Amino acid sequence: MTDVITAGRSLYEEEHELLRETARAFADKHAAPHTERWRAEGKVDRALFEEAARAGILGFNIPEEYGGAGVTDYRFNAVIGEEFSRHEAADGLAAVTLSNDIVVPYFTGLTDDRQKARWLPGIAAGELVVAVAMTEPGTGSDLAGIATTAVRDGDHYVVNGSKVFISNGQNADLIVSAVRTGPDRHDGISLLVIEADSPGFSRGRNLEKVGLHAQDTSELFFQDVRVPVGHLLGAEGSGFASLVRNLAQERISIAANAVASTEGVLERTLDYVRERKAFGRPIGSFQNTRFQLAEMVTTARVGRAYLDDLLARHTRGELSPVDAASAKFWATEQYVDIVGRCVQLHGAYGYMLEYRIAHDYLDSKITTVYGGTTEIMKEIVGRDLGL
Repeated sequence: MTDVITAGRSLYEEEHELLRETARAFADKHAAPHTERWRAEGKVDRALFEEAARAGILGFNIPEEYGGAGVTDYRFNAVIGEEFSRHEAADGLAAVTLSNDIVVPYFTGLTDDRQKARWLPGIAAGELVVAVAMTEPGTGSDLAGIATTAVRDGDHYVVNGSKVFISNGQNADLIVSAVRTGPDRHDGISLLVIEADSPGFSRGRNLEKVGLHAQDTSELFFQDVRVPVGHLLGAEGSGFASLVRNLAQERISIAANAVASTEGVLERTLDYVRERKAFGRPIGSFQNTRFQLAEMVTTARVGRAYLDDLLARHTRGELSPVDAASAKFWATEQYVDIVGRCVQLHGAYGYMLEYRIAHDYLDSKITTVYGGTTEIMKEIVGRDLGL
C-alpha cells in the first residue's frame, strides 16, 4: 500500500493487519496464477472457495460450532475486501468477498438451529457455494416488483419464475431467492433457500459482460421447483424487510471496495508516470500530470477518511441505510471518474488489455449499478432530507 495515499489510518488494529497479509498472500498464490484462464472461462474454480476456507478468509463470521471463526467485527471483512479489490485478480476474488459480505449474513442472521446445522458447515468449509437471487428481468432496483412465485402446497412451496444478473450463479449450490408468497408489494415477499440440485431448477447463460470477466453472472430459472417449507428464511412475508436490512452492509461493502480500487488505480498510475517518458523526461514531471494526480489523490484521501468513519460506525452497529446509500454512490462515481482520468494519463497504453488500467476501466462502471443504481441511492438520500 502506498503511504502517500493512505497514510495515517487508525481504523485497524494489529490483528486486522495480520489478516491483510494473509489475504494478500492468498490472492498471490491461489488467484493470480489463474486470472487469465478465469477471465476466458467466465468464472473461478470452485476450489477457490475451499482454499479460502482453509486460509481462514471465507465464512469467518460463521459461529465456531459450525466451522467458522465466530468473528463479527466487520473490519475483518473490510480488510479482505481492500486487498482483493487492489489485486490483479480482483474480478475473480470478488466471488469470495460477495459470499462473506453479502450472502453469508442471510445464513447466519435468518436461519434457525436446524437450518444452521444443515448449511453452515458446508459454507464454512467452502464446499457449498452461495448466492443471493433478487433481480429479475422486469424489476431491476425495484425489489417490491418481484414476480417469481412460491405457492404453498402442503409441506413445500412450488416456485416458478426467473432471476437475472446473479453473481456466483454458475457455481452456487445454495441460492437465497426472493419469491412472492402473497399479493402485497412488500409483505408478500419471502426468502427461500433453493438447493441447486432441486428438480426444475436450471442455470441459464453465464452472461457476457463488458467487465468483471472472471466473475460469473447468470440467469436462473425455476419451473415447478418444490422447495421444503423448512427452507424458508424467517417468517413468510418478511423477505422484503430482510433484504432491506442486509442492503446497508452490501452497499458499504461496495463503497469500501470502490475506495480501495481507486487507491490501487492511483498507486499503479503513480508508478507508471514516474517510469514512462515523453519528450525526454518522465510524464509525471509535467505540470498537467502533477495537477491531475494532486486532485485525484486528494479525492482518494477524502474518500478514505469518509469510508473509514462509516466502517467504524458499521462495526459499532450504527450505520444507517442512508449513510450506506450516500457512501455507495459517492465512492463508486469517484472511482469511475478517476479510472477514466488515469486511462488518459496512460495514453494509448491505457487502452491495451495487457495493462491493468484497461481492466479497471472495464470493471469500474458496474459498481454504480449493482447493489442499487446511483439514481436509487440519491433518491434514498434525497428523501431523508425531507424532499
